[in-house]
Amino acid sequence: MFAERTGYIIWVSDIKAARNLEKYGNVHYISRRMHYVVIYMNADRAEDTVKNIRRLSYVRKVERSFRNEIRTEYNDEKEKMKEYEI
Repeated sequence: MFAERTGYIIWVSDIKAARNLEKYGNVHYISRRMHYVVIYMNADRAEDTVKNIRRLSYVRKVERSFRNEIRTEYNDEKEKMKEYEI
């Protein structure tokens, strides 16, 4: 029913030009202070889209987000606290 989505963090040198990234996927967040953009796109077309994004002159680096791989469901409170212990 829903397409598989994946997130990317795109480090940019120009925030105004980063608004053009909306044509590649859904822009979730733009950090004006740290100069990065969080974008979500369909997983099946992600590799081709990232190649095109890397060619842009204002893009410094592209990183894949691992948020969908982090476990968020826990059986009990003790197991939840184990994940956050240092």
